[in-house]
Amino acid sequence: MVRISKPALQRPLSISNATVVMVAVVAIALAMAFAWFTGEGKISRIFAQLNLLQQSPPMWLEAPMVAGHYLIFPTVALFLFAVAITRISPQPKPWSRTLVVAVLLILVIRYVSWRSLSTLNFDDPLNGLASTVLFAMEMLGLLVSIIQLVLLLRVRDRHAQADQVQQAVMDQTFLPSVAVFIPTYDEPEFILRRTIIGCQAMDYPNKKVYLLDDTRRPEIQALAAKLGCEYRTRPNNLHAKAGNLNSAIANTDSDLIASFDADFVPTRNFLLRTVGFFQDPTVALAQTPQSFYNPDPIARNLGLEDILTPEEEVFYRQIQPMRDGVGSVVCSGTSFVARRNALEAAGGFVTDSLSEDYFTAVRLASKGHKIIYLDEKLSAGLAAENITAHAIQRLRWARGTLQSFFIETNPLTIPGLKLIQRLGHLEGILHWFTSISRIIFLIAPLFYAFGVIPIRSTPEEIIYFFLPYYFVQITVFSWLNHHSRSAILSDVYSLVLAFPLAATVIQALLSPFGTGFKVTPKGTSSQSFRFNWSLAWPLMLMFVLTACSIWLNLGECLARGNWALEVTPEAVAHLRGLGIGWIWSLYNLMMLGAALLVLLDVPRPNPYDWFDLRRVVRLQIGDRIWWGTTTAISEIGAQITLTQRGLPQLAPGETRPVQLSISEDLISLRGVLTSVSNDGEFPCVNVQFQNVTLPETRKMVELLYCRPGQWKRWNTPGELQSLWILIKTLFRPRVLTGDIRVKAMTVAKG
Repeated sequence: MVRISKPALQRPLSISNATVVMVAVVAIALAMAFAWFTGEGKISRIFAQLNLLQQSPPMWLEAPMVAGHYLIFPTVALFLFAVAITRISPQPKPWSRTLVVAVLLILVIRYVSWRSLSTLNFDDPLNGLASTVLFAMEMLGLLVSIIQLVLLLRVRDRHAQADQVQQAVMDQTFLPSVAVFIPTYDEPEFILRRTIIGCQAMDYPNKKVYLLDDTRRPEIQALAAKLGCEYRTRPNNLHAKAGNLNSAIANTDSDLIASFDADFVPTRNFLLRTVGFFQDPTVALAQTPQSFYNPDPIARNLGLEDILTPEEEVFYRQIQPMRDGVGSVVCSGTSFVARRNALEAAGGFVTDSLSEDYFTAVRLASKGHKIIYLDEKLSAGLAAENITAHAIQRLRWARGTLQSFFIETNPLTIPGLKLIQRLGHLEGILHWFTSISRIIFLIAPLFYAFGVIPIRSTPEEIIYFFLPYYFVQITVFSWLNHHSRSAILSDVYSLVLAFPLAATVIQALLSPFGTGFKVTPKGTSSQSFRFNWSLAWPLMLMFVLTACSIWLNLGECLARGNWALEVTPEAVAHLRGLGIGWIWSLYNLMMLGAALLVLLDVPRPNPYDWFDLRRVVRLQIGDRIWWGTTTAISEIGAQITLTQRGLPQLAPGETRPVQLSISEDLISLRGVLTSVSNDGEFPCVNVQFQNVTLPETRKMVELLYCRPGQWKRWNTPGELQSLWILIKTLFRPRVLTGDIRVKAMTVAKG
């Protein structure tokens, strides 16, 4: 039996150490600020001394007294070096990754030294406070970057190992029993149907599929019976998904357990590629990446479905492989296989957090088990279908991860993990705090409009210390994450939810268990544009304030350009500060504009997803035969380009019976012709399927979702191309162009 630990909500809760530390830090900061402004000058004298040190940095932190083109030489040389590495080694190899990471670490240390010893402004209390806060937030982001760079030295790729261990499964010399769990709460029947069919279609003889229904719906029980799937339920919904899985574990007896969210469909070779790893008795869980057969709402709302990679790609292409190298792989709640006896010995799935998957992997690793990651797209599911669902999902992840400070399965303190494993988890926890940093980076340029200069530097220093780090970092950013995201587009993604995420981080530290599990809505549709005002208002406020600050800064620059006759060092420094603030504000204004466009959900009238899948089809209309090729296909219909002319138009509202056959996949379907277009070189027709039988449904699901290797990766645009795409999107937003594709074409290529 599974030993389930008592949930945190049922245990007496004392004030957490994390909360105490946070409150203490805030109290000290407020006390220092109060003493600085109202005290007898002690704090002011301390900061005056610090200001003196900042104005007299070590000689090695001063830009050389040479002409500008000499100062730019290190930037150009390092930029060319980075470009050369990415050309010689288009995909990061151990040698090229090590070389680039070493250079970046040196440049980061150099940059941090300059920022901390030369650029802080303690001229007065207001400048000092602004400068200190900005510096602290920047260092938080750099700390996350440094940890990532260190972990990138140990990236692991298991493709070759999977090829090797798969042989025993294919030869059936290693064939443990597998229970396939599909936990569901309120997902629509049509989504569950394709998931069940996909799980049943997996090429593995010794498996049994279980539908775990936590809403106890009679129609879902009937669906399971119709499809020949085991149906399980329980009398309550205690502990949400984790409780549902634990209940199923207690009532089944397989050697291994595979789990898929209700909207995730595996490819036929999923178990063939994963089960073989369990020949190693120390392996407790094998995780695969999440893929999606619909575009995420950010790409869709910007009209960039075929350009932007899904948001999770960075995590699954870069973060998980580097975590695999140090033994801190994250279980993502779906598309994984686990060893039953390891789960039972660890007490089942962790029930005292919203992120039961993450902490279950942590607990298994702390018991000495291996959690491994196979970076192969072996399943696909539904990405959040609108920006509200996207926000619900991300905020749940953030709160669930930060609950680690308040439960026994804290990866930073739980016994049994190595230091390098804890470092991998620390990077993931700190990631959520960077949402606060992103807000500070939005606010900081506004200070310049009021005479506050949080960064004090000369153009020569920026050229000499900042540009080398910045240009090398931005050159290799996409290369290091396997071209899954450019730095500019990554900034847009981080900004969209920066304010609600920052609020969630603070709430999670003060009241970690104040919010229950919220299921991400799936299978939805909408008929009109919808703007998310609740997420938009802080961004709109920042947009207005940033635009006003640009105007004020520009006005002050023009006014000071005609000043007076005497030029003082203070005036020159102030003008330089205004220039930095003006450029910074322009960048923020562009990012804010893009983020606001993301919050306008475009119509999605059809809950079914259509695929750019090419198949030769035979159409029988009446007593005539027509041949063509599918240009789009779904479970409910197909769009076909015919190879011959002569098909008459349909009258408005008219339909015509048709028999469609796809000989390559042995599929024959009945339907009706709903439209005929003769505008192009060849006629284009739309067919709506009707009276589809269960065997035909199975074949269609297997064709659309289960083909091995069908979920392809594509690369994100480079930095310059990303910038140009962003500018074009801002000037020609989707709401103005009317380019609304009802059918969401995915990356499935036939």
